[in-house]
Amino acid sequence: MVSVLALVMAGVIAGCGNGGGKGTAEPSASSGETTAKPATSTAQASNEASKEAGKDPVKLRMTWWGGQSRHDYTMKVIEMYEKDNPHVNIEPEYASWNDYWKKLAPQAAANQLPDIIQMDYAYLSQYGSRNQLLDLTPYTKNGLLNVADVNPNALDSGKLNGKLYAMNLGVNAMGPSVDMEMLKKAGIAELKQDWTWDDLDAIAAKLKASGKMLGGFGLDHDGMLGYYLRTFGQMLYNKEGNALGYADDQLFIDFYKRYLQWYDNGYVPTWDKELQRKGTPEDDELSLGNAAVSFLWSNQFIALSDASKRPLELRPMPGPNQSKGLFLKPSMFFSVSENSKNKEEAVKFIDYWTNNIEANKVIKAERGVPVSSKVKEALGPMLTDKEKQVFDYIAWVEKNSSPLDPPNPAGAPQVKQILRDLTEQMLYKKISVEEAAAKFRKGANEVLANTK
Repeated sequence: MVSVLALVMAGVIAGCGNGGGKGTAEPSASSGETTAKPATSTAQASNEASKEAGKDPVKLRMTWWGGQSRHDYTMKVIEMYEKDNPHVNIEPEYASWNDYWKKLAPQAAANQLPDIIQMDYAYLSQYGSRNQLLDLTPYTKNGLLNVADVNPNALDSGKLNGKLYAMNLGVNAMGPSVDMEMLKKAGIAELKQDWTWDDLDAIAAKLKASGKMLGGFGLDHDGMLGYYLRTFGQMLYNKEGNALGYADDQLFIDFYKRYLQWYDNGYVPTWDKELQRKGTPEDDELSLGNAAVSFLWSNQFIALSDASKRPLELRPMPGPNQSKGLFLKPSMFFSVSENSKNKEEAVKFIDYWTNNIEANKVIKAERGVPVSSKVKEALGPMLTDKEKQVFDYIAWVEKNSSPLDPPNPAGAPQVKQILRDLTEQMLYKKISVEEAAAKFRKGANEVLANTK
């Protein structure tokens, strides 16, 4: 997930794990490409165990995006589930954030979506409004998907038009990961909780003088711009989803002029380098030791810390008006394909992921702070320092944030591409920021007005 200032600091939200001997393809941690894996007798063993248990064997395809650590623990949870449910065989499909949506779109067009789909808030409307996702509401009523310990607000985040198309896997918030030791070596002794964009200007200059970068925005272009707009009480999209939600192009202009200044000064990665990134923690400039800050989501802090192999700190987004800009967001969801032939079995796995305490001892907060109050309570005493930082940060944001914007409209991917193309043109001095602001408004509004 590359971002607006995108490119800037590196909100995806966006490696490979042990495949458990399933005879499936396994993607590379950095590239998202697949390598054939030798077939084993796992499926045969599963079939034999299913017969003994008196249940017909079930095969579920499950897909997600992420880096190395996410793949590793997800595979472990899958193995735990299969041990408890020997009639089920789960085939994993995973990739980096950038590759994930490129692969999912053609699968959706061919009505061949996996049974269990990791879904992002930004794409929920696109897939949910096209009848590609199963309404989970009936399963919450018959108890197959237990939501008794889930906050109603967390549950509602997966709804569209009154239907529950996605189960919230955890709560997160925008939050930069920061290498304080790198800042200290650059002459920056402390970082205020209420730091500002002007503070970032000064920090970036000192880092550059010490031979380091500020970093890159791992958030998507529209995500970072959306945060900036929220600090002024505006939204990227209007509530109806048929037009942009801000009236004053000066906000766009101010945002990008600052970013272009950072880019020209070498405070952030080059555009070419950003285009090469796959959006995994392992290829983030902070992880590589080249930058001090990465603007991502709080649930990505653990994976980024693991990839960096050095202590990091989780901080709020810059202000002013942090509390207006910040919001609690579903880190990601699990959805079930409307075309799945094993809907109930897919829902059972999502229930296991949501409510099983032993499974969540493996998952912890990597996909966001758990939505089940019982799970969250059980994990508290066993959190590592890194995990505790995530839980504490979310607790702070709960008291210092504003309501979440509606899900991105179906036309959001096209709007994002327009913004990305215009960003490239601005960086290469083919267009002024003012011209880009006007073209973005015209192009985005045309797309939104004609996308259903």
